[in-house]
Amino acid sequence: MAKTSEYYKKNPKAAAKRRKQQAKYNKTTKGLAIRVNANKLNRKLGTYGNRDGKDSCHAKGSTTKGKTCPAKVNRKSRTKKKA
Repeated sequence: MAKTSEYYKKNPKAAAKRRKQQAKYNKTTKGLAIRVNANKLNRKLGTYGNRDGKDSCHAKGSTTKGKTCPAKVNRKSRTKKKA
């Protein structure tokens, strides 16, 4: 599990604050565009709402092209752990 997810599970006040902030952001022009394009690509790839465990992974620099990838890989933290 990602560190962010663990943090918000342990800190319900912070999680509520984040959800409130995200709700506002998702209504802004930029936030709405990101959400709309992600849903559009999911539909184009045939993975929207079918619970197949896949997400759309956007091609670099594109909002309309991409491929499917496992949601687990797409949503987890990409930072490397320090030894």
